[in-house]
Amino acid sequence: MSESFRPSWAWLAAALLVLATVADAADTPPPKYPALPSETPAQFKPDHSSFGYTIREVMIPMRDGVRLHTVIMLPRGAHDAPILFTRTPYDASSMVKQTEHAQLSGHMATALQTHDGFDNPVALIVKGGYIRVVQDVRGKYGSEGDFVMNRPFRGPLNATPVDEATDTSDTIDWLVKHIPESNGKVGVLGISYDGYEALVALVHPNPALKVVVPMNPMVDGWMGDDWFHNGAFRQQNLPYIYTQVATRGNTEAWWSNYYDDYDLYLHYGSAGAMGKAYAMDQIGFWNKLTAHPAYDTFWSGQAIDKILAKLPLSVPMLLVHGLWDQEDIYGPMAVYKALKPKDTGNDMVYLVIGPWHHGQQLEPGDHLGAIRFGSDTGTYFQEHILAPFLAHYLQDDAPPNPVAPVTAFRTGTNQWERLQAWPAGCSQGCSIQPTPLYLHAGDTAGFDAPSAGEAATTDYVSDPAKPVPYRARPILPVGYDGDQTWPEWLVDDQREFSGRTDVATFKSDVLKHDVTIAGQPQVNLVASTSGTDADWVVKLIDVYPDQVAAEPASGQQRLGGYQLAVAMDIFRGRYRESLSTPHALAANQPLRYRFELPTANHVFRAGHRIMVQVQSSWFPLYDRNPQTYVPNIFFAKPADYVKATQRIYHAPGEASYVELPVVAEK
Repeated sequence: MSESFRPSWAWLAAALLVLATVADAADTPPPKYPALPSETPAQFKPDHSSFGYTIREVMIPMRDGVRLHTVIMLPRGAHDAPILFTRTPYDASSMVKQTEHAQLSGHMATALQTHDGFDNPVALIVKGGYIRVVQDVRGKYGSEGDFVMNRPFRGPLNATPVDEATDTSDTIDWLVKHIPESNGKVGVLGISYDGYEALVALVHPNPALKVVVPMNPMVDGWMGDDWFHNGAFRQQNLPYIYTQVATRGNTEAWWSNYYDDYDLYLHYGSAGAMGKAYAMDQIGFWNKLTAHPAYDTFWSGQAIDKILAKLPLSVPMLLVHGLWDQEDIYGPMAVYKALKPKDTGNDMVYLVIGPWHHGQQLEPGDHLGAIRFGSDTGTYFQEHILAPFLAHYLQDDAPPNPVAPVTAFRTGTNQWERLQAWPAGCSQGCSIQPTPLYLHAGDTAGFDAPSAGEAATTDYVSDPAKPVPYRARPILPVGYDGDQTWPEWLVDDQREFSGRTDVATFKSDVLKHDVTIAGQPQVNLVASTSGTDADWVVKLIDVYPDQVAAEPASGQQRLGGYQLAVAMDIFRGRYRESLSTPHALAANQPLRYRFELPTANHVFRAGHRIMVQVQSSWFPLYDRNPQTYVPNIFFAKPADYVKATQRIYHAPGEASYVELPVVAEK
């Protein structure tokens, strides 16, 4: 080793001295300084004595020991006050309590007008002096127990001693015993899932339950509400299932790498493949959906219209239906049809039909999309129907009930009608005349039956690789926030689709006089497919004149030539013979398909036309039919998806038509 690289012993000794000093310093305790007291109390107790309401949060025990989180909002100084009760899977606290992110107010109305106050008719609650109670259903948010989507009633599908009906009854029993400010009368109301919970309250109801208001309720998830329509799966509800069931507090968020939902769902192919990619096989309800694609006892056994039809009528109800309800357009009318025959006094089952999307009756309702109604229909409903109806059954002074058995808004002429039954056509002197609107060759439609001289069929090719979108692209996710227009899609202008080669369009001559319909149009479609399975989408449309000078603009969208959907739905061909047992279709054979379109109460005005569109996909709202018969479409493989030639028949003896419930004067 050279001299220049020899270590310096002096340098090494100095380094060791420094290290020893540092070690001594580490062993020396730090000097003590006086501590500053915390300015945050161990538990802060706010003074809300100036508020116009008080809130109590309680855990109410059920008969099996599970406790359900319940929020009680009482008007300041309440006494002998009725209770308005809602059960929800959507976070009870958010419906009656302002969060720390909001500007707190001592006014009860402001607290009820929260982001998630979906079921709150605010003015009615405040003016009527109601005690507002909202409860998390078991397994959601603050409630104990396990969540089961639309928990079946005790019986073959539920071997436990509890269900939503027992939870509702147990809670009502607790409320009337533990809220001394109440008069002991309870009304249950809710929208959508919460509307389902209102219907549940009618199953062996608690004696304190005096009235229920199911608004846009989920009733039968297979026939025509949230999960299927006539067998076709509503796959755009995958994010809802994911978020709602994956966690107790909806903390797991859905994601997408696509702006356009059309691209997202097409990327994954089948709904089953998409569920697998999102790890949804961990979610119990998703596994039930994929295991029950047909209308078996799993679905029919929990359809609440069928359950209630077997029970006596004991509690008055007000069913609320939206003509353009984009989520639960089947439920309210199904319950009405099931229960009204039992209402011999015409004073137990009431019905309101409004021009609304899902839940719009509790919002300003002067328009929906580009369609205007000439008045605030939502406020009219709340002030002239809902408020007096609830007051009659819940207030101690029991004012008279001024509500007609049926209150229906007629679109096209924008008029409210007071009727004794539905469908009645008008208050007196009218009848419903079933009238076929025939589909003809040459893209025409009319009230005369086909003749022997016209072409026998109208053909189009359905390609699953290029499915017909259900609205103009880009298609945004299902939602209510920001620029999402999901609530408006049922009134979208259908011109986007009438020019496609994979959509068959049939249009009447210009109407010389008004045509009024009231009820459910009936599809009688004679069609064939070159495949062994097919979907049939049928749309009944009001075509506006090319010039509509009297109509105001709605944004940039004017109504000249507008194609307004009055009633639309889908039918999955494999269920033509049996809803519970699917069958392959005979290729290239004309077969008749019969199914109902949603309820309409509409006037096709003179100068308008009536149009029918027929297509074989409605994407991505509904999953694609592969057009090859497979045992379970949820798990169809890419090779199963094939093009098919679809034929709509309009020859004598094989006529296709939509039977309209035309209002005829006697």
